[in-house]
Amino acid sequence: MSIVRRSSVFDPFSFDLWADPFDAFRSIVPAASGNSETAAFANARVDWKETPEAHVFKADLPGVKKEEVKVEVEDGNVLVVSGERSREKEDKNDKWHHVERSSGKFVRRFRLPENAKVEEVKAGLENGVLTVTVPKVEVKKPEVKAIDISG
Repeated sequence: MSIVRRSSVFDPFSFDLWADPFDAFRSIVPAASGNSETAAFANARVDWKETPEAHVFKADLPGVKKEEVKVEVEDGNVLVVSGERSREKEDKNDKWHHVERSSGKFVRRFRLPENAKVEEVKAGLENGVLTVTVPKVEVKKPEVKAIDISG
């Protein structure tokens, strides 16, 4: 019987084809790794779109309960979305092979434009997506009065 050393034979399964290309970056920047409490910071991704009627914010918050999220307006015009993604309970008999989902606190702040009606902000959480709607103040079109020209 002969012994074949793994290093001398090409084995396509010996490396992870699906490896995260940012692993090296995460080892340099602690906040980008899943071990830091601030890791969820970067994972609270938010889209902000403006429609004719409102500013609409959508945040992906998978696994976060409504009770774990806070939506506030600070200083009259700063929208603050904050919360905490709870860590899964660990059993000492569990053996983790790979961890990518982050847990911890997150905070996102957005300075709202002057046309925002901050007293009418609405928020809802459905299927892991938080939607915050900030209505806009109606812009009154200047009244134009036609003047007859005599002559």
